[in-house]
Amino acid sequence: MDADDGEQLSSIHRQDLIGMIRNAEKIAAQQKIHVELMEDQLEKLQSELSTRGGTGAGKQDVHEVVPLLHNNSVHSLHEELSSLRKENMSLKDDLEALKAEFGDVKGTDDRVLILEEERSSLESALKELELKLAVSQEDVSKLSTLKFECKNLWEKVEHLQALLDKATEQADQAISVLQQNQELRKKVDRLEGSLEEANAYKSSSEKLQQYNELMQQKIKLLEERLQRSDEEIHSCVELYQESVKEFQETLNSLKEESKRRAVDEPVDHMPWDFWSRLLLMIDGWFLEKKISTNDAELLREMVWKRDGSICDAYMACKEKNEHEAIATFLRLTSSSTRAGLHVIHIAAEMAPVAKVGGLGDVVTGLGKALQKRGHLVEIVLPKYDCMQYECIRDLRALDVVLESYFDGRLFKNKVWVGIVEGLPVYFIEPHHPGNFFWRGEVYGEHDDFKRFSFFSRAALELLFQAGKKPDIIHCHDWQTAFVAPLYWDLYAPKGLNSARICFTCHNFEYQGSAPASELASCGLDVHQLNRPDRMQDNSAHDRINPVKGAIVFSNIVTTVSPTYAQEVRTAEQGRGLHVTLNSHAKKFIGILNGIDTDVWNPAADTSLKVQYSANDLQGKAENKEAIRRHLGLSSADVRQPLVGCITRLVPQKGVHLIRHAIYRTMELGGQFVLLGSSPVPHIQREFEEIANHFQSHKHVRLILKYDESLSHLIFAASDMFIIPSIFEPCGLTQMIAMKYGSVPIARKTGGLNDSVFDVDDDTIPPQFRNGFTFLSPDEQGVNSALERALNHYKNNSRSWQELVEKVMRIDFSWDSSASLYEELYEKSVTRARSARSRV
Repeated sequence: MDADDGEQLSSIHRQDLIGMIRNAEKIAAQQKIHVELMEDQLEKLQSELSTRGGTGAGKQDVHEVVPLLHNNSVHSLHEELSSLRKENMSLKDDLEALKAEFGDVKGTDDRVLILEEERSSLESALKELELKLAVSQEDVSKLSTLKFECKNLWEKVEHLQALLDKATEQADQAISVLQQNQELRKKVDRLEGSLEEANAYKSSSEKLQQYNELMQQKIKLLEERLQRSDEEIHSCVELYQESVKEFQETLNSLKEESKRRAVDEPVDHMPWDFWSRLLLMIDGWFLEKKISTNDAELLREMVWKRDGSICDAYMACKEKNEHEAIATFLRLTSSSTRAGLHVIHIAAEMAPVAKVGGLGDVVTGLGKALQKRGHLVEIVLPKYDCMQYECIRDLRALDVVLESYFDGRLFKNKVWVGIVEGLPVYFIEPHHPGNFFWRGEVYGEHDDFKRFSFFSRAALELLFQAGKKPDIIHCHDWQTAFVAPLYWDLYAPKGLNSARICFTCHNFEYQGSAPASELASCGLDVHQLNRPDRMQDNSAHDRINPVKGAIVFSNIVTTVSPTYAQEVRTAEQGRGLHVTLNSHAKKFIGILNGIDTDVWNPAADTSLKVQYSANDLQGKAENKEAIRRHLGLSSADVRQPLVGCITRLVPQKGVHLIRHAIYRTMELGGQFVLLGSSPVPHIQREFEEIANHFQSHKHVRLILKYDESLSHLIFAASDMFIIPSIFEPCGLTQMIAMKYGSVPIARKTGGLNDSVFDVDDDTIPPQFRNGFTFLSPDEQGVNSALERALNHYKNNSRSWQELVEKVMRIDFSWDSSASLYEELYEKSVTRARSARSRV
């Protein structure tokens, strides 16, 4: 009501002000007109005076009259004009004041409207509060009822508690009575028994006398026997004392024998890192000229067989300075016998510190497996600036300068040592103006031939200067293939001649051929080696081929699977080296690679959401759900199959078949996840377009990069893995996939053919069937295998689970592969020793 009255008053006040403003404007307009009329009269008067002043007659009269008239008229006009102006200014001021007041009135109106809105909101809030109050009052009434009911319940509870206490007391009394009854029953039973005995005793009283006489006779006999027994016991005690004495002597003898054996047997409780660190320390002393060649060889062999005395010496020297430690080690005089082979790998890669492809995995995996089998294994690598330095333990530079020949002069090299995955590693850092290994990349430089031929010679120089006498020098791929000719042409004549050379080519597509003249940089004789039976490239007489040279000059030549070894001996896949391989077939063999089960183990993999094993597959389903959430894929159907693919997107891997598999999987009702990238620009762009197309799709996701942690999760989450390679020397993907329970869909080529066997192939024993394969590298081949796999998954869930459990139990570790390499090494070393003994 007050608000309405206020609004009415405000409206009346506003109307009054508007009327006043309009009146003031009218008055002002009238005054303005009046002023204009006065000004016109003044102008006319001045004009008239001017006209009169122009005549000659009456000049004096005019001079007398005009001033008088003029002054009077002008004065009066001025006064009237000033008065009007003042009045006009006053009206303007009033007008401005009225306008300002009108503005205030408008502001007041706005505030009134705001207040009205606030009033409305307060009224609605008040209504809500009233409703809530009503509800709360109802709740209060209910609460009162509940309180009353609660009070009644509490009284009932107290009454029940009292009854319970009473019942408990009665139960205790009943138990007590029951126990008393049982005791009485026992007493009655005993009394009945006694009564029966008494009756029996009474009935046999006549026989008791005879029984007593008989017992007397037996007691007498027992006394006699007891005396004889005492004599026998005394004799036995004497024998026992003699036996104890003999046993103590035997025990002491066994203890002494055990101590002697403890000295001779290897120490097994120390980790491999310990022995690697000890070996690197001894090599450092030798290279720094602090111990002699013979002392270094003796100490190396003690480390080699894990001698307990050198372990004790190391522990005793922890608090000593280096001079005292060396003196302690030199006092060791235990004889040294070899516990195994001494193998040195010279390579361009090693996982995880410098890994580009499968080569790095092989060097580390094979090295660790051979080390576990009792062999001394060392690695020589370039010191790249882009290495994963956090993966190297105890990295340090030796106080020694290693000089190696290149381009007609000697260049200095800095030698670093460290431990990677328990293996001792030597890193060579060239002081060459070309900054060979400070490029931010492992491969792909314009001068790779120079970089790695320099490294190969520097590595052999390190072995020579360190006085090492390895049994096997194992080099890998074209980057260190130079080691074979360098060893036999330059270093064996110098005295580094104890080793057999083993060369492994991991992919014959990469051979490192170059103009023959470039071979001279590392000191090899171009004229002698650029020949068809040596290093001359089979397709160009003016070029040399490092891989061909390694095949010719090595004692053992291997590749990474038996099938690939057969394939490269054909013109189609030999990349020009099939003739050379066939002529050296007796020393050429394919050995399937293994995987590092310390890294790839779903039961202990910390990258997974949940660890699992073949005995408990629930974790695999949970990882599948986790990857779906992580990538934004649909989880509506738990049983919807998930196909995984982790690969480099290069032609060798069948990129056109991978692209087809993405769409075909989606058509068949599955989901697809791809992880990988391409160094080929047009392939990378093509897959980026596919990734963008499926960016928000609920069943397909492409991640065009490499993510180590994500790769573990994809292996664990996938139901099946597709590997449609055009050619595949070995392949580790299918082995890792099976280890994680993902069934492979693979093309029958190279190492895939040696590790994946079709579940529908009756020519394969059932226990070896572990996947789905196809032969023709086309879409029809992919369709056949993919459709069979998805149908099996959807229609035979029990059979599929058995297949998953089977593939997870297959042993793809390095153990079996290492045993084959061990056999090759030992045969080659034995032949060499036999040949030397005959000379």
